[in-house]
Formats: sequence, C-alpha cells, structure tokens
Amino acid sequence: MKTFKDLGVSADIIKGLEEQKILKPTEIQLKALPFLLKQGDDFIGQAQTGTGKTAAFGVPILQKIDPKKKEVQALVLAPTRELAQQIAKQLFRFTKYTEKIFTEAVYGGEKIEKQIQSLQRPTHIIVATPGRLIDLLKEKAVDISRINTLVLDEADEMLSMGFKDQLKKILEFTTGTRKTWLFSATLPQGIRELIKSYMSKEAFKVHIDPKNQVNQDIKHLYCFCTAKEKNDKVEDFLKEYPEEQGLIFCKTKLGAVALNSELEKRGYSAGVLHGDMNQLEREKVMRAFKKERLRLLVATDVAARGIDIPALSFVLHYQLPDQSEYYTHRSGRTARAGKKGVSFAFIHPQDKKMIKELERSLNIQFFEGYTKPSSPWANSPWQ
Repeated sequence: MKTFKDLGVSADIIKGLEEQKILKPTEIQLKALPFLLKQGDDFIGQAQTGTGKTAAFGVPILQKIDPKKKEVQALVLAPTRELAQQIAKQLFRFTKYTEKIFTEAVYGGEKIEKQIQSLQRPTHIIVATPGRLIDLLKEKAVDISRINTLVLDEADEMLSMGFKDQLKKILEFTTGTRKTWLFSATLPQGIRELIKSYMSKEAFKVHIDPKNQVNQDIKHLYCFCTAKEKNDKVEDFLKEYPEEQGLIFCKTKLGAVALNSELEKRGYSAGVLHGDMNQLEREKVMRAFKKERLRLLVATDVAARGIDIPALSFVLHYQLPDQSEYYTHRSGRTARAGKKGVSFAFIHPQDKKMIKELERSLNIQFFEGYTKPSSPWANSPWQ
C-alpha cells in the first residue's frame, strides 16, 4: 500500500492529515492524488460520499496555492451549506502546519453582508454553494476571474437540487486557464452535458467500484418488522446503546418529524433535521447534537449532507433508501476516525430482497437480529 508521501503529498500536510486520523490513502486518493498533484488538468472522479474525496481534491489544491498571492486561486462548489462548511473546515485542518492559507465558506441562510465583509480579507480558496456565489458575483463582492482550479463536489446532487443554470453561469464565468475537477457519485445525462460543454475531451477519469467503498469497520445488521412494530423495534435497539449517540434516517420530511415526535414522547432526547428548516433552526439542532445535549438525530438524506460527527456509534435506517449509494452515504456517518460502528435497518419481511441487493452491489454482509453476530469482530460494541 502506497503512503501519502509516496503519492507526493508534502510533509507539512501529511502531519495535518495524521492529526485528523487520515493515515492511509483511500482508493479515490490513491488514483486521484498522483494526477492532481502533478498534471492537475481536467479530472472526473466517480465515487460515492464518504470515500475521502475532500482530501483527494483538497490536498492538491492546497499544494498548488501560492500564499504570497492575495487573490482567490481555487473555487470549490458544493450542494449544501453543511457540506461547504465541512470542506472549509477540513482544508483549514489540513494546513495546520503549512504556511498560512486562507479559506472562506459562503452559502445561503446567512446574511450576505457578513460574507461580503469576510471576503474583503485575503482569501485564497472559496468554498461555496452555487446560489450564494451567483449572488456574490452580482454584488461584485468576489473575484474568481484568476482561479487556477474549480472543483464541483457532489455534482449530481447539485444538479438534482436545481443548480444547473447556476453551474453553467459559473463555468462560463471562469472559462479560460482554470482546470475543472468534477466529483460525482453518478454521471446522469445533465452531468455528461456539463462535461461535454465545459471540460476537456482528454479529462482524466477515475471510477471507484461501489463494492470497494463501504467502510470495513461498519457492522451491517437488520431486523424484520411491520410498520406497526417499527417504533418498538427502534426502542429495542436503543436499549442496547443506553449512552451512545446515533443518527436515524427517514425517507421523507413527514416521516422524520413523526418519528422525532414519537421518540420524544418515549423520553429520548432527539432532534430532527429536514430540508425545509431554515439555517438558524438547523444550526441550533446541530449545535445541540454536537454538544451531546441530544442523543439522537432524525434526518432525511438531503438534510444530512455534510454531517461529520466522529463519535457516532450507530446509524439506523427507519426505511432503507431507494439507491445503494445513499446507503453508503448513510452508513458512512458511523465508524469514522478509526472507530467501529453499526448500521441497522428495519425492514418488512417482503423487502428482504433489498438486503440481498445491497449485499450484492456493495459487497457487504448483513446479519439478522440484535444479538451478537457469530463471526468475530474485534472491539465491536456487540463483543
């Protein structure tokens, strides 16, 4: 296995990575870093969330920044404010031991005047949601005309959230000498159109097999239950973890709100996160969860984008998602920073085929029931 040093990462950045418990390269990092650190031309990386994409594009960006130039040299676009915040925070942590590099995150839900003021300081990297960046460009509050690198992170999510027109405007605005690095779990028609129109035909392509993307430190479990039994089954599971924090995924906003209400009635400290909440509401819930004033967080898939809480012991799937990549994203919220974790699904007996499909497509194994699986698993909560 190659190390970050073998891939060309500087010693100062490696030290920052190690402090974040990023000790060995993931598959996307192994395939992307040598190219992006050296050639750095147009790049297309197809990989799921939770596979180490931030370091895959963040490290090359940081090593290409000239700290002496007081101008924006790189732009990262992300679909949600939470992901933008997370990327900016990670870039800051990676540069703990390097010469000072300034990163600013800008996104909707916060007063634009405050962000305009922040951008008046020296800024080398901007991490932005597309809508807010367009607003800032209209105000002439940001200059991205001389950027060297444009990153589209979770490009398919940005497209599905309705940002296609904004992405086109930004790509047209930055046309020139910049290189474009696109990362996406899938490559739907809309993404292929953007690639054809705004990226080089010789773009370097990397595809990470979904079967190699699921964290091996996650134990996958399930139980059968009817809709009426499901809340009791959730409580049965929670009794196995009387202290730990966890995340519970629902497919809809109404389902998340209803489950959160039920958990509160049963005496659990829980909060809910869904797409219709405003920024202040979201930040209040996340702050309470991070400070462990809430034990449980009930969320929809889109609302949970960007959640990064290292101590989560488990993820519960109140309903399984329709797509395997969403299962990867959900379960990837546990077993972070070298810890073990559990991903548990509550399914109707008629839906067992969904478990079989996930096992086949993701190359994982599910165990039924709450009891300790028979196969050994060192340091498991079940041991």
